[in-house]
Amino acid sequence: MKKIEAIIRTEKLEDLKKAIGDAEIAQGMTVSQVLGFGHQKGFNEYVRGQAIITSLLAKVKIEVVVSDNKVEELIEIIIREAHTGEVGDGKIFIIPIEEAIRIRTKERGEAAL
Repeated sequence: MKKIEAIIRTEKLEDLKKAIGDAEIAQGMTVSQVLGFGHQKGFNEYVRGQAIITSLLAKVKIEVVVSDNKVEELIEIIIREAHTGEVGDGKIFIIPIEEAIRIRTKERGEAAL
């Protein structure tokens, strides 16, 4: 099992949720609103003539745990749906998961997903 964490643009969330649901690749996902910066570096905004430099940008972090054989398919869906070609499209991280346990039924491993 692997946990896929993707940090994407906020406006791409609905498209990504729909694509993951349509592909029936995962039973669920966790979505968090996050702030961060990378190559995009933020942006300048002017309020009453004063420049305000915003260095932390609002993004969305999606976390999905899938079986090893679905990792590449999920990565392709994320890239397809989150890509704009502009700086700030985001990142994908792949993290190995040792065990998963469903609290309600005590199922373990992939059955818990």
